[in-house]
Amino acid sequence: MQRSQIAASFMPSPGSDPVEWRIEPGLTAYAEALAFMEARADAIRKGEAGELVWLVEHPPLYTAGTSARSDDLVEPDRFPVFEAGRGGEYTYHGPGQRVAYVMLDLKRRREDVRAFVAALEEWIIATLDRFNVRGERREDRVGVWVVRPDRPASPDGSPAEDKIAAIGIRLRRWVSFHGIAINVEPDLSHFSGIVPCGVADHGVTSLVDLGLPVTMADLDLALKSAFAEVFGPARETAPSAARKAG
Repeated sequence: MQRSQIAASFMPSPGSDPVEWRIEPGLTAYAEALAFMEARADAIRKGEAGELVWLVEHPPLYTAGTSARSDDLVEPDRFPVFEAGRGGEYTYHGPGQRVAYVMLDLKRRREDVRAFVAALEEWIIATLDRFNVRGERREDRVGVWVVRPDRPASPDGSPAEDKIAAIGIRLRRWVSFHGIAINVEPDLSHFSGIVPCGVADHGVTSLVDLGLPVTMADLDLALKSAFAEVFGPARETAPSAARKAG
């Protein structure tokens, strides 16, 4: 079954608490984010903490997923490179990109990895729809894409398209961590140091690149609203004590 045919709803079991929703100000160091996610996922599995969606921005960096190929790191000395431990290949994080780390207990939802990826894609698509942007999934590549009729067609005659959001997850004993990244207004030239997610035939875009004056706060509101439709209610809490970059 294709992901587009999978039911996107990923609601928790009845009686579950709302997901904690935390927006981190400033730039969060990547190593500290990894350590925080590891600890929180472990605490969720032990029943010592609740589910969490953690919204952050990182300083400029590249991350390598478990399928990353060395040839796809075009400029290895441009920015720090981190082994992320998530699925997928190389990706870029930096200011102007919203990263949403998603720590959910799939045992209280659906123990289905493909359905979880489809639900994350649906969350992104519903978020973009709030800005009248048509995000689309592709069965042969994970992430969310935008068709660009304003650009020259691909060599095979198909319409040009750019990636606007990436997905990379990891599951440990059915607790998820890592998550999604949506481009609001990052420096798109920074993506040239890698082959993003191993896809060389398509470009990368952002909401601002598409001509939309969207702020990070605008996106956060849309993310929270769309999240409720796919994953259930969330309640905002104070930022964590994760160490800041710089």
